[in-house]
Amino acid sequence: MARITGPKCRLCRRSGVKLYLKGTRCFSDKCAIEKRSYAPGQHGNRRTRRSEYGDQMREKQKAKYIYGILERQLKRYVSEALKSGGVSAENLFAILESRLDNLVYRSGLAVSRPQARQLIRAGVFKVNDKIVLTPSYRVQPEDIIEPVDFSKVHLREGFILPEWLKANVKERQIELLRYPTLEDFNENYEIQQIIDFYSR
Repeated sequence: MARITGPKCRLCRRSGVKLYLKGTRCFSDKCAIEKRSYAPGQHGNRRTRRSEYGDQMREKQKAKYIYGILERQLKRYVSEALKSGGVSAENLFAILESRLDNLVYRSGLAVSRPQARQLIRAGVFKVNDKIVLTPSYRVQPEDIIEPVDFSKVHLREGFILPEWLKANVKERQIELLRYPTLEDFNENYEIQQIIDFYSR
């Protein structure tokens, strides 16, 4: 399966903002963007002016890096968001956030999205009492996510459970209450710029 490979910290430096791709390292003094807040490479420390197209492409790249998806997947998600009724940006945000690997990360059961994908591939999580091995699996409202073996789960410290998720601590389950809306949006990328990029 195709995936984004290479140094994760270079992606943050290229984007100019923290994308939190390395888990706890991103919150420590070892974070690369804290040490060198300019783009990687020989000419990374010089100022450049970007066009409107360049800004839109930068936001698209950020979303791809954050959610760990490739161009083809993101293009398909945007196409689906545009065809659905309502606000396209809100539809796209709901699609991206309802991925199983993202919900495992949001619920604090993994320190990063790459780790969440690895655990899902290993068969650690169930959705509605059925083991799911696909990280891009789309979770529906009222679906229940729970680990098969809780000892294999790495709880993330200091995370805040989003309002659209509900945690049952006793049963060790996570439930998707509803799809997130733009009011819940709190990410390091401009989602409307992505819609504009693909609407050209």
